[in-house]
Amino acid sequence: MRITGISTHVVGTPWRNLTYVQVHTDEGLTGVGETRMLGRTDALLGYLREAETNHIAGSDPFAIEDLVRRMKYGDYGRAGEIVMSGIAVVEMACWDIKGKALGVPVWQLLGGKVTDRVKAYANGWYTTERTPEAYHKAARAVVERGYRALKIDPFGTGHFELDHQQTRYAVSLIEAVRDAIGPDAELMLEMHGRFSPSTAVRLARDLAPFAPAWLEEPVPPENLKALEKVAAKVDIPIATGERIHDRIEFRELFESQAADVIQPDVGHIGGILETRKLAATAEAHYVLVAPHNVGGPVLTAASLQVAGCTPNFKILEHFNDFADAEIKKVVKGAPQVVDGYFELPQAPGLGVELDVDAAAEFPQQQARFDLWAEGWEKRAPKASGAAG
Repeated sequence: MRITGISTHVVGTPWRNLTYVQVHTDEGLTGVGETRMLGRTDALLGYLREAETNHIAGSDPFAIEDLVRRMKYGDYGRAGEIVMSGIAVVEMACWDIKGKALGVPVWQLLGGKVTDRVKAYANGWYTTERTPEAYHKAARAVVERGYRALKIDPFGTGHFELDHQQTRYAVSLIEAVRDAIGPDAELMLEMHGRFSPSTAVRLARDLAPFAPAWLEEPVPPENLKALEKVAAKVDIPIATGERIHDRIEFRELFESQAADVIQPDVGHIGGILETRKLAATAEAHYVLVAPHNVGGPVLTAASLQVAGCTPNFKILEHFNDFADAEIKKVVKGAPQVVDGYFELPQAPGLGVELDVDAAAEFPQQQARFDLWAEGWEKRAPKASGAAG
């Protein structure tokens, strides 16, 4: 079997573009992969056009390690977010082909399952007015839908500092959310790399009474020493890693012991097997894995393949019950959360199929997601920020 070529399909919303790649073979099997890019979709498509000629076409889709190695190192330049995302969409599509050809789900090819279901946490649910009353109502709707965990960034446009008034307001939002979801649900606290170490530590202490399950990206991701400073001063587990695009770059993070949970994005870190390799290294350091998952149903399905065979897998992020829920229709067999959990996919490959006609109903947009803009949490940029 050989790859004859690829086709790309961009599903657009005002705040994110989802790029789907179909990998076609000379035996009629087609696999699909997905990633989400912010402000770099055209760059990704350009890279994939070159990679199709240089590396992908003519390759054996079963020889996944070889194809990933050539795409990562065969152009000599150091692979960053765009290249690793391009590798990821092709890599997961090859796993999809391999699973279909052998008649088994991908997790079966990665060592077999260690669980039958995967806990989910909701994100994208607080696209409402930024008030305690509105957040209480929205959070209540999340748990009524069966979720037992959810995540929130309550810090507005905070950057490095958060003054006393803004801090009190953020605390009031978290107090409302905790009241809505009760004491048993997990509440993940997202900081999006906003703060200085001292501010992050102060906020962690202010919010500790509401029992956050983790403190996510408390400081910008470039400075590991700053993260170590926070980790040394707070008792809340530290989560990070969504903006690291090469598993090798996690080495120093593990050595520092500054993170309790890592959050690789399967769509940015080179795909399914790269994530599974990283998870094995994390296991050796007693670190849990909770992938960043801001994509659509294919990326969710790919992340579930990793979850199914990973002993130190904690939980999977999910947006598509709340933000842009209508995009679920672009995929047949989209994973669903029931009573707070995904069931492990049982169908061959990734267990999903891209509906190209449905995808065409959501054309690419000039998507924007600016964490420093007022109202970013509504995920609805002003018309001037979107095409059309």
